[in-house]
Amino acid sequence: MTSKTFHVIENEWIPLKDGTRLAARIWMPDDAGPGATVPAVLEFLPYRKRNGTAPRDESTYPVFAAAGIAGVRVDIRGSGESEGVIDGEYTPRELSDAVEVIEWITAQPWSNGSVGMMGISWGGFNCLQVAALKPPALKAVISIASTVDRYNDDIHYKNGTHLSAQFSWAATMSAYQSRSPDPEIAGERWRDMWLERLEQEPFFMEEWLAHQRRDAFWEHGSICEDFDGFPVPALVIAGWADGYRNTPLKAVAGMPDKAKALVGPWVHKYPHFAYPKPRADFHAEAIAWWRRWLCGEENGAEQVPQVRAYILDGPRPARWREADPGYWIAKDAWQEPEAITLALGASGRLEGSPRATASGTAALRSPLDTGIAAGEFFTLKPDSEMAGDQRLDDAGSLTFDSEALGEECVILGQPVLKLRLTSDAPLANLAARLVDVHPDGTATRVCYGVLNLAHRNGNAEPQVLKPGAPVDVELVLDACGYRFAPGHRIRLSLSSAYWPTMLPPPYDATLDIDLSSVELALPLLGDHRRIDVPEPANPDPLPRYETLEKGSSARTVERDLENGVTRYRVSEDTGLNRHPGNGLGARDIVEQVWSISPGDPLSMTAEIMSICITAREGWEARTRSTMKLSCTETEWIVSERMEAFHDGRGVFERERSARIPRDHM
Repeated sequence: MTSKTFHVIENEWIPLKDGTRLAARIWMPDDAGPGATVPAVLEFLPYRKRNGTAPRDESTYPVFAAAGIAGVRVDIRGSGESEGVIDGEYTPRELSDAVEVIEWITAQPWSNGSVGMMGISWGGFNCLQVAALKPPALKAVISIASTVDRYNDDIHYKNGTHLSAQFSWAATMSAYQSRSPDPEIAGERWRDMWLERLEQEPFFMEEWLAHQRRDAFWEHGSICEDFDGFPVPALVIAGWADGYRNTPLKAVAGMPDKAKALVGPWVHKYPHFAYPKPRADFHAEAIAWWRRWLCGEENGAEQVPQVRAYILDGPRPARWREADPGYWIAKDAWQEPEAITLALGASGRLEGSPRATASGTAALRSPLDTGIAAGEFFTLKPDSEMAGDQRLDDAGSLTFDSEALGEECVILGQPVLKLRLTSDAPLANLAARLVDVHPDGTATRVCYGVLNLAHRNGNAEPQVLKPGAPVDVELVLDACGYRFAPGHRIRLSLSSAYWPTMLPPPYDATLDIDLSSVELALPLLGDHRRIDVPEPANPDPLPRYETLEKGSSARTVERDLENGVTRYRVSEDTGLNRHPGNGLGARDIVEQVWSISPGDPLSMTAEIMSICITAREGWEARTRSTMKLSCTETEWIVSERMEAFHDGRGVFERERSARIPRDHM
């Protein structure tokens, strides 16, 4: 299509029915109007269009506009310059606001009446959730790094385990939502808007801890509750290096007539600038998708294979993974994979037979700091945020290896572990890792799964363990696409701790594993064809902003041998960067400390300090928040202190805390 000229509307107010105004940034083709209407793509986020997501917005929406597609980037209520106060995560009001925004778009004289919705993470979640509400004008979505099951595939809980990412995300959201509007857009009301947010911001962690089971709170927004009712085509994208990796395959399994899956080697980023490489030409993919479903163009987008996946071929842990070896495959129709079942032989090795010959039991009681090589749940950089050499964690685990492979084993899907065990405590966790052991012993994590054993029969009604009574357990690991090469070994690593990824239960349980019961089903790749997925022509698509002060990043583990304490520290400083167009500067500084005594689950603590700075010459708004988490045998204890400063002078202080009963965890 011929490239069009376009212009940018820096701020457009979108009025809602309750009188609240939302702030939008719009990329508009120049010839759009009553005589030449265009479709629009909406992205609806709390991450500040003015400076937060501006680099990626400015890499994508100009390309859309040049292709005749308007881009409408809207800050949700209570974020950026939008009025009001956020009331939580993916709430009914948020989704209702999005439906009103879609109605506003279609009422504009330049609109052709068709809207697409897209996003990564929060925007990937809510575009699926809004589509499930069936607003008539919403014709298609592109969802990246998202979920169809808010309880089991988000940062809060996973198979009943309490993820540490829930606490870090609560601290992040508290910090993000504390930032002030830009006076250049909000005008004289900016300070009143800021103070209103600070006073009324939700206590996210208290709300999330109040729902430790999969109840109606988590069912809301989980489109897996009604796959059959999902109304529009969905292109669902994820990366193997990210925690949000299960959704594409779940989407095509649940919505085979609606969903297309694309899974690359990436961290939690858009695929045209993500690491590890190879990247994908997201702009071309998206434009074809939009023009097919928003314009009715017969371009064959619906003929794209149902699943396209990058098969990792033995990547090695590294301080920086620029690119991962592997190859792209396509499956025109996704079917439940055939599996090869590995069991334990008499020697204790994994063997390709469904009938185990091992006997006896093995005790498992991992040091509670087992898990320091896990990396982050959702990764933003291909460095120490990614899983490291698994030999660090294997030292505190039960490990079972295959013989060196004589031929390749290629898998795509979710491995399933079955076993029988007993516990000496009523509550316990189990973590399982699938590991590729290279000929030199280097151990690459392929995928992992975690399970709160009280949730072994479901997440709605947990059942405590009866000490000493055997239970049968099925643990579904995360999705993966991987080639185990000849000469490599397949390892199953089991641990009763995976800290800090999952927080410990109140007991330091010993599990006895029935070795004759261990079965690991690996989903085979099966019929496929190799394909090429085009990479973007521009190897550096993000705009460059002015760096006023450089940032830094650090991640360290400290073992205090004298006092028996392990501390996991994370430091992130974005540096001070200024947008060249609007002159707005921003900086975020985060310090995390996670602490545990390897034999005492009640010693677990976490503290996260966040500083957020928004500034331009002669003006600065700054917030500092500190959130703490600890526990007793029966309670989670969380507290937060928030301070806000205008031009260095304090304007707001708040302290709040909560003690929430532990519910089977």
